[in-house]
Amino acid sequence: MNRKNQETEMPKPLVERADHKETCFSDDGAGEWQRISNSLRKSIGSDAFQRWFGVATWHSASNGEGIVTVPGEIHQVWIETNYLPELMMAASEECEGMHHVKIMVAERASDFSDENILSDNAPPEIRIELPSDMLEKRAKAAGLNPDYTFNKFVVGSNSQFAHAACEAVATKTCVGYNPLFIHGGSGLGKTHLMHAIGQEILRRRPDARVIYLTCERFTNEFIEAIRKGDIEKFRRRYRSSDVLLIDDVQFLAGKERSQEEFFHTFNTLLDGRNQVVLTSDRPACEIKSIEPRLISRFECGLAVELQPPQLETRMAILKKKSLEWKVSVDENVLNFLAEKIRSNVRRLEGALVRVATFASLAGESVSVEKVEYLLRDFIQEEASRQVSIDGIQRAVAEVFDVRMADMISRRRPASIAFPRQVAMYLSRSLTHSSLMEIGESFGGRDHGTVIHACKKVSSELNKQPGLKERIERIESQLKR
Repeated sequence: MNRKNQETEMPKPLVERADHKETCFSDDGAGEWQRISNSLRKSIGSDAFQRWFGVATWHSASNGEGIVTVPGEIHQVWIETNYLPELMMAASEECEGMHHVKIMVAERASDFSDENILSDNAPPEIRIELPSDMLEKRAKAAGLNPDYTFNKFVVGSNSQFAHAACEAVATKTCVGYNPLFIHGGSGLGKTHLMHAIGQEILRRRPDARVIYLTCERFTNEFIEAIRKGDIEKFRRRYRSSDVLLIDDVQFLAGKERSQEEFFHTFNTLLDGRNQVVLTSDRPACEIKSIEPRLISRFECGLAVELQPPQLETRMAILKKKSLEWKVSVDENVLNFLAEKIRSNVRRLEGALVRVATFASLAGESVSVEKVEYLLRDFIQEEASRQVSIDGIQRAVAEVFDVRMADMISRRRPASIAFPRQVAMYLSRSLTHSSLMEIGESFGGRDHGTVIHACKKVSSELNKQPGLKERIERIESQLKR
């Protein structure tokens, strides 16, 4: 095809500015592009917009896909590596139903008729393997922390299943894990895995619209959208995402209007087969003051639990972090840290930072005795956390005047059943044991029995005036 034929077969712009800077393919497209342009200018600046988008043409497809044609590969690569998230954000916010934008070189686009460009059978777009720094920039635009990747997550028996599920979601090896609900105590790696999912998806599909945010931010933005009257724009932003990652979903509790909005956003994404990943500090069924219909949707996919790491895993984490941070710490000191700091990974890393900083500033190696002094507050608090199920059973048996054997027996009179339920309730709140582990410790009961016990005791706390005082007395005794 010669150059003259190329020019005649190019889709003819119906709207064109006198200075030839902005063009559109249809009258409706002109209005869309004007709105998108205004939004895009605000996010990237007028100079950047004029330089990279001033000579672009726009076409809005009926299937929710927009096409931007540019003069050459320089424009294509630069826009895809620097401004694609902002462009897709502007398009989804300003054009209802718009969920994807392609960047194409005009000479390649000229090989297709207008009908072909809009067709699902159009030749596939050429994907560019983005450099790591560009992927990092793309991740930051999605709200992701580039340091939280699967490669930097130390897998142990406490996290093996959760890690495998997250990788399956990120690589699309299983479509049944939607939503993926990750729960566990603070500092165990929930946020790390969530960010790793987002980053792996972006690495595999750089044009994917990934959004990460905390539940608190979702709620605040919803309130602000109501105040400004921008609720439709808010909805387009989140309901047009390919992957939505919501951290600490337990903060929806008690927020009725936010729950209503999240419910419809959740349904829209799942109906469109878009991935939703949620984290919480407790199982969905234990989140109080949240609508049952939301709980049922949280539980309709896959729920995975993160537990505190075992000694070997804690040691592996310390060694990996030492190499990553390029700090030299004696093996005996690492062993001491792994043995003493058990509750969560974040606290373990904090202890290593304190030791490494002291060694660097003092210019000398740090002994175990010195570390014990440096971390005395960490160690004291960790000691107060080391409450066992067996210790809880003994304390409850003593306060309620029942036999220790009754804690694991199958007998069900109220004088025995309720103290046993109190012991399960305290085991859930004072230890990091899973529901299954707690049930096993009480005569091989299942996790449903433990959940029922926790709900029963929570309900009785509001009815029995003296129960709260008795439980507080048991807690105080255990922590001493």
